[in-house]
Amino acid sequence: MTPPEAPGRLRDAAVLVPIYRDPAGALHLVIVRRTEGGIHGGQLAFPGGAAEVHDESLEHAALRETEEEIGLAPERVRILDALPTIETRVSGYCIHPFLASIQPPEAWRIAPREIAEVIDVDVQALAEPDRMGEVIETPAGAPGPMKIAFYRVGPHRLWGASYRILRPLLPRLLAGEWPV
Repeated sequence: MTPPEAPGRLRDAAVLVPIYRDPAGALHLVIVRRTEGGIHGGQLAFPGGAAEVHDESLEHAALRETEEEIGLAPERVRILDALPTIETRVSGYCIHPFLASIQPPEAWRIAPREIAEVIDVDVQALAEPDRMGEVIETPAGAPGPMKIAFYRVGPHRLWGASYRILRPLLPRLLAGEWPV
């Protein structure tokens, strides 16, 4: 892992991309909406965050952060695959996503300073063409207007690094590439 204090380098972060099947067999994806404030305030994301020096690995960082943010215990998680890394364009992170099959708890225990809500998304519904969109906007910290592709999730947009993780993953999930 890159030490947090390394000047001029991207800082390592790790996220969990949690999926599960409901009793009817439908595939679901779990995402979070961050609390307001900060550069990523209010955005949809995968649970996770910056790797710490005490983390044994990036996978451990993803599991630790997920448990801290939404109360998902590591014993309820089975890592399926390490996905391609994504670099953030504004905040200076190299994100290491881990696809995981989970057993959702009866109730999420959210960290209210970090997470506004946990959102359960039906993967098949997310793949419908009307769920995709594009806008031209200037996100916080960006040098100017840019085209932003996104998925519509209820009244929210899933965009940025989370979109770039999910876009190539979605068809693979629908094809049943991983046993869940």
